[in-house]
Amino acid sequence: MITDFLVIGSGIGGLSFALKASEVGEVVIVTKKEDSESNTNYAQGGIASVMASDDSFDLHVQDTLRGGAGLCKPEVVKRVVEAGPGCIDELIQIGVGFTKKREKEDEFDLGLEGGHSKNRVVHAADLTGREVENSLLSAVKAKKNVKILEDHIAIDLITQHHLEDYQRKKGEKIKCWGAYVLDKERNQVITCLSKITLLATGGAGRVYIHTTNPSIATGDGLAMAYRAGAEVANLEFIQFHPTALYHPDANSFLISEAVRGEGGLLRLNSGETFMEEYHSKKELAPRDVVARAIDHELKKRGDSCVFLDVTHLDQKFIKLRFPNIYGKCLSLGLDITKDWIPVVPAAHYICGGVMTDLEGKTGIEW
Repeated sequence: MITDFLVIGSGIGGLSFALKASEVGEVVIVTKKEDSESNTNYAQGGIASVMASDDSFDLHVQDTLRGGAGLCKPEVVKRVVEAGPGCIDELIQIGVGFTKKREKEDEFDLGLEGGHSKNRVVHAADLTGREVENSLLSAVKAKKNVKILEDHIAIDLITQHHLEDYQRKKGEKIKCWGAYVLDKERNQVITCLSKITLLATGGAGRVYIHTTNPSIATGDGLAMAYRAGAEVANLEFIQFHPTALYHPDANSFLISEAVRGEGGLLRLNSGETFMEEYHSKKELAPRDVVARAIDHELKKRGDSCVFLDVTHLDQKFIKLRFPNIYGKCLSLGLDITKDWIPVVPAAHYICGGVMTDLEGKTGIEW
């Protein structure tokens, strides 16, 4: 198989690239399971972007640098933050239906999440990822020059190292010509040759027992890039989401940070709150602070979980703002309008990965 662009992964990154690349060439998308299965599909809270008149790029940049504890590269943060509103507009044009205010339907219902000084989280109720994923998939499937290979697993990037008797010369650049891909249904390895290969394979959350990631998040792209000779960095930075549902019949179901943004309180088994002892923003401290605080309390007390309490909030508001979370918990016998939600931290994002420049290009040539 030969194509202009080979995209490995069918989340928001891979689909967004595929949509743009389809304007200038043929595109093949490789995905491990069905086309919608990705971390994107499970994201709940929303996308942080400067969309309100009382917000600014500078505030968003400063919040991000503060949350990054001095480890962020300012030029990257500035570039990402300033690109945010344009990306939101692109998603709207594609068909994503972000939630608007009930009283002002021309304004977004912007949520507040940890580490942010302003309400700037654009969302689609509490199913933002699913809305984005489905809209992008519909747009991609409308393109005749895009082919999606479901149930195909990328095995290895094709480089000159696969040539028989190859000996790399000093200073010679590694080149990528595509990937070897396993067709699971036929149990055959196929060769996908491409002018440009994009890795959009998501994280590696499944190396942990407790993770919010789906079963496909096994770090394949990172491993392939490393084997091919690409530089990797910051792999020790794994973000743990502070609040995954703790329940014997639930598979680490995410309880969105937006729940705390709307006033949810973290409590110990005794009913005491505790975040005031760890950070001035309490429940809305950066995720790493909240996750470490919960972990510390669990180890100190020997408890299995802490609790997220929204029972003091309006019941109609909870059902409208968090229909997915409300429904999932109710199916497990928890009415979050009346019951505290048992939660624990779970692996959520891998913040490191393959080294790239500001344009997303690795050290491997194409």
